Amino acid sequence: MTDLTNPIYTDETAARLHLEQIRWPEGPVCPYCGVTDESKALGGQSMGDGWFHCSACRKKYTVRVGTVYERSHVPLHKWVLATHLLCASKKGMSAHQLHRMLGVTYKTAWFMAHRIRESMRDTTPGPLGGEGKIVEADETYFGPVAEPKPRDPRKGPYTKGGKSGPSNKRAIVSLVERGGNVRSFHVPQATAQYVTAIVNENISRESKLFTDESRLYMKPGKDFAEHSTVVHSAREYARGEVHTNTVEGFFSIFKRGMRGVYQHCGEKHLHRYLAEFDFRYNGRSVDDDTRAVLSHKGAEGKRLTYRRTNRASAG
Repeated sequence: MTDLTNPIYTDETAARLHLEQIRWPEGPVCPYCGVTDESKALGGQSMGDGWFHCSACRKKYTVRVGTVYERSHVPLHKWVLATHLLCASKKGMSAHQLHRMLGVTYKTAWFMAHRIRESMRDTTPGPLGGEGKIVEADETYFGPVAEPKPRDPRKGPYTKGGKSGPSNKRAIVSLVERGGNVRSFHVPQATAQYVTAIVNENISRESKLFTDESRLYMKPGKDFAEHSTVVHSAREYARGEVHTNTVEGFFSIFKRGMRGVYQHCGEKHLHRYLAEFDFRYNGRSVDDDTRAVLSHKGAEGKRLTYRRTNRASAG
């Protein structure tokens, strides 16, 4: 169980040293030029603790530079605590809860949460599955789309069974390696075009692909070692090892979190929430502290900024 009395959650120096150890286990590395062994600590001088000077590129930096924490006025110990809370809560933690626990404004807590979700995003994903491994694929729908559009019946069916399907809802496609990782995507529509591209780009051809009876997977399923389906419309939910219960279990966690914790999510931010739920699911075999460390490692090389509209120029 995590000890929340640990100084890294309350003391700025302890939090900074904690992040430096995670990011630079073998000593400082300049985030500007990438040179090692050329940085000098400036602590105790006019710059204050935590500053380094790179003699190679002659620039100054801290552990925040080149991460999602850069140019933030929020103390590092609050970033460390917020990251731990998001990583430890199975269904997430709302910005209102963060703002109460951290003692920051709601707007700041909301922005912090989105930056932490960015650090959770996997930027170097390899293919799921492999020889003898099983990957389940399925689609679900959550929340209304930002701009509802009337469905044109002349364009033909694009959902399972050839029915009209859940119109004007946000479509999500998820792939789960049995006993492994999940990878989720928000798509404009769950069409054969989008689903085929996602399946082909993210699953190893040597894998076994298990889906329901949806027509969306008929064509891409032919490219894999095996494609087996269960017929949910006939109340068939498992046939030996063939089922989609794993991916549906992930959808259950995601929807419970989105409805019970977050309650409202703008469509333009849905991919960030998916990254958060993917991250926690993929780190389910490690403890909360290790999961938080993985998030801190993922903070490097990423930035997330929201710029205000210039009201003066708008008249």
